[in-house]
Amino acid sequence: MSPPPISTLIPSTTILTAVFPPKSPQPSPLSDPKQPPHSHSQTQSSSSFSLVPTTRRKAAAGVILTSIVSLIHQPPVATAFSFGISGPKDWLREQKKKASKYLLAPIDASRNSLQAAYLIITASGTSPEKDLEEVQRLLISASRDCIPQERNSIVTFQSNTGVEVCTFKLVLKNAASLLDDKDPTKIEAETKLNDLERSFSSLNSVTNGTTPQLVSDRQKVADALMDTISSLNKFEQGVKDCLEI
Repeated sequence: MSPPPISTLIPSTTILTAVFPPKSPQPSPLSDPKQPPHSHSQTQSSSSFSLVPTTRRKAAAGVILTSIVSLIHQPPVATAFSFGISGPKDWLREQKKKASKYLLAPIDASRNSLQAAYLIITASGTSPEKDLEEVQRLLISASRDCIPQERNSIVTFQSNTGVEVCTFKLVLKNAASLLDDKDPTKIEAETKLNDLERSFSSLNSVTNGTTPQLVSDRQKVADALMDTISSLNKFEQGVKDCLEI
């Protein structure tokens, strides 16, 4: 017997299709079931263009990941703020140093007034009474409201209501604001301020009780003026020590 032809051994396409029907394409879970399926040509064209946004998404994800890693490993920006206020203190101290010229200006002005008063009281003027009046005026100006008995009514009222009126106290308060109350530099400056206030009070008493025609009395005023100038210089140095200049 002759073997059967090959065509009888290989089932036809129709039979294969009937026995093993092709699987219908399953819709994507994210696709809209109402959306009609795309043709094969559209699928090929869209797949070629989908590479670009996929690449961009990967690049964007890489940038975000790099940013997160850099933030994690980034050193603290403000270590001073994390461990206290030494940073702001240092900055404020430098600002005070830069503004020291203006902070010390009232002390310098007081010294100029006292020196002018000294020149007047030691000069041989033709009118001792007028000279003494000018010395007293300069003294009031130089004391900067730090002599209680020489304050006017407005300044006295402010002082009684708790407002600080002594310019020298305000200068020291500003200069030593970054120092502790028990800081030796601040305590020393406060001691010099007390000495200065006593010098002004003593000078005021001597000036008010002097007889301008007497050379000895005029010399007492001159000596008191020099003592006050010396106390003012020491106080100025105490302020500079607080400012570290």
